Amino acid sequence: MSESSFKTPVGRLLKIGFWEGISYLILLIIAMPLKYWAGMPQPVRIVGMAHGILFVAYIVALLHATIFYKWSIKTFLIGFFLSFLPFGTFFLEKVINWEKK
Repeated sequence: MSESSFKTPVGRLLKIGFWEGISYLILLIIAMPLKYWAGMPQPVRIVGMAHGILFVAYIVALLHATIFYKWSIKTFLIGFFLSFLPFGTFFLEKVINWEKK
């Protein structure tokens, strides 16, 4: 299911999930070291805000897709917990494909 359109619930979820994952990695790999090792807290504020907005958008898109496609609560919870793992949301498409089986 390689839907890349923003027009479908799963397409929106995958795109938002991708950018949420990117923002999380930037926060962990670039912004946090700049804050604690270089004394530059501003990148954490900027990237953290962007990540927070994307996280909320991801959860809303996940809820919408879960209701629209009638996914199980297990699939929703796996998608939810993937958002807390670095690189987690990049595996979201595999979870969606698993639900279809």
